Amino acid sequence: MADNDSRAGSTYLSRAILDYLATTHAPHDAGLLQAFSAPEAHGIPAIQVGPSEGKLLGLLLRLAGARKVVEVGTLAGYSAIHLARALPPEGHLWSVEFSAEHAAVARRNLEAAGLAGRVTVVEGAALDVLPTLEQHGPFDAVFIDADKINYDGYGRWAIRNLRTGGLMLGDNAVYFGKLLGEEPAAAAMRRFHEEAARQMDTVCIPTPDGLLVGIKR
Repeated sequence: MADNDSRAGSTYLSRAILDYLATTHAPHDAGLLQAFSAPEAHGIPAIQVGPSEGKLLGLLLRLAGARKVVEVGTLAGYSAIHLARALPPEGHLWSVEFSAEHAAVARRNLEAAGLAGRVTVVEGAALDVLPTLEQHGPFDAVFIDADKINYDGYGRWAIRNLRTGGLMLGDNAVYFGKLLGEEPAAAAMRRFHEEAARQMDTVCIPTPDGLLVGIKR
């Protein structure tokens, strides 16, 4: 049985160990490196998933046999590359990005990675854009990594528009350690958790900031 210290989740995970694991299991090729480095190069917040989390997203999509996927929050396209590479040749990813500047950077990175034909980057506020994508559903997976104040709304949309057995993934699920706080975004994130748990088979994986994984019943 694990001792109490290990249950804390991060006691043994030093930066050196995390870097070793990412290098060993989730190394970057040129396409991933360009997208991962894009925030620093373009003055975009460096808030994308890490290499190991990105690899995990792709593996989960492959396990689910995903073909039609929606991403909420494109940023510079790093996670979109992981998601799109996990799809079969006929698969497609629709990625929603609020910022036109970020969307333009993401499109360039996706093109450089050879994925422009497999990913559609849609600009606009996600709660406005998502209903326009429903014509392509039901979807096999939805990945949420956007503004935390609207996570509950994104989760509701995902559950409605996933097929039975479809996968919902939500990054930053512990809200930077503030999940149990009083601010509105923390309350929205708790609703995201609780509504997902009522309607899906769920678990929250203790990645550095938590990844909610749910399968629609």
